[in-house]
Amino acid sequence: MAPLSRTRRLVVKVGSALLVDRISGSLRSDWLKGLVDDVAGFRRRGVDVVLVSSGSISLGRAALGLPNGVLALEQSQAAAAIGQIRLARAYEEALAPHGLKAAQVLLTLEDSENRRRYLNSRATLDQLLRLGAVPVVNENDTVATDEIRFGDNDRLAARIAVTVGADTLVLLSDVDGFYSGDPRVNANVQRFDVIEKITPEIEKMAGDEGTGLSKGGMKTKLMAARTATSAGCAMAITKGTGIRPLTGLEDGAAATWFTAEGDPQTARKGWIAAMKPKGEVIVDAGAVRALQTGKSLLPAGVTEVTGVFGRGDSVTIRGPDGVFGKGLVRYTSSEAVLISGRRSGDIESVLGYPGRAALIHRDDMVT
Repeated sequence: MAPLSRTRRLVVKVGSALLVDRISGSLRSDWLKGLVDDVAGFRRRGVDVVLVSSGSISLGRAALGLPNGVLALEQSQAAAAIGQIRLARAYEEALAPHGLKAAQVLLTLEDSENRRRYLNSRATLDQLLRLGAVPVVNENDTVATDEIRFGDNDRLAARIAVTVGADTLVLLSDVDGFYSGDPRVNANVQRFDVIEKITPEIEKMAGDEGTGLSKGGMKTKLMAARTATSAGCAMAITKGTGIRPLTGLEDGAAATWFTAEGDPQTARKGWIAAMKPKGEVIVDAGAVRALQTGKSLLPAGVTEVTGVFGRGDSVTIRGPDGVFGKGLVRYTSSEAVLISGRRSGDIESVLGYPGRAALIHRDDMVT
C-alpha cells in the first residue's frame, strides 16, 4: 500500500467515542491536541487535510443534561445545535497555535446527491484547501431528517473524500482494522492487512445489521471503502485511541488498507466520460487551443449553445473539427446562451449577479 508519507490530500474521520468522554460527556482535549499535532505535521509537508468529525450531539447532550441512550430526533437536533458550536470552537482553539484556521462545513446526504449542491460543496471545500484552511465537516444534524441523513460519518467521510479528490481516507476507529469476524467474541479471527477487492465473502464477514461490530461499524466501513476505492482513494481502518493516531499509522500501527482502483483524477474523468450529455457547447479554434494546453473553457470561446441543461449537467464540447470532449457545465443552458462570447469580467453585468469565471472548469472536463 502507498503509505501516508506519499499522500497529497487526506481525509480523516473522527468518531464521537474518540473525541468525547462517554461518561462525563466532556471533550478529550489531550487526544484532540495530539490529533491536531499530526494534522499540523501533514500541513507543513504540503498535504491538504479534511477532518470529518462527529461529536456535536455528544457534547450537546451533556450540556443539556439529556440522558444516555437513544435520543428522539428532535432531542438529537437540539443537542447538535448546542454541541456544534462547542465542537467548532474546540477545533478552532486546537488548530490556532499551529497557525491553522478551522472551517466549519455542515452537510446532509441531500447535499451530496443533488448535483448543484454537490458542485457548490466541492468548490467551497477546494477553495478552503487552497487558502490553507482545515475544513471540519460534520453532518448537519440540526436540520437533517431521517430521509436526508447519512446516518454515520464513515459514509459521509467517503463522500467527502470523493468530493475533494482525496487519495487517502483514514477512519479512526475503536478497532485496529477489518477482521474475519468479531474479535470481541472470537479470539481466533484474523485481521486483514490489505483488502484489494471487496468480495461477497468479505461483506459476509462484516455481519448483518445489528450484530457485533456491524452496527454503525464494519458494515458501514465497507460501504465507505467501496465508495472511496472506486473513486481512486485508498482507505485505512485503524485504532484511533492513541494520542498521535496518524503518526502511529504512518509508523506502521496495525490497520487494514483497502486498495484504490486507480487514482482520483482518472476515476473522476472516467465518471464524467460515462455521463450522458444533456446539451452541447460549440467553441472556436482559439478555445480548442487553450483547452489543449489544460486551460478551462471560458465563455469568450463559446460560439453556440444547444440543448437544455442545468448546472452540473454533462455537455459535449464541439470545436471546428468535431467533438473535442465532455464536461460538467457551471451554468444553466439559458445562462450559457447569455454569456456566450463574453469575457468573464462581463458575466455579472449580463446575468445581474457574479458568476464563476469558467463555463467548464478543467477539473470537470475530459478530452
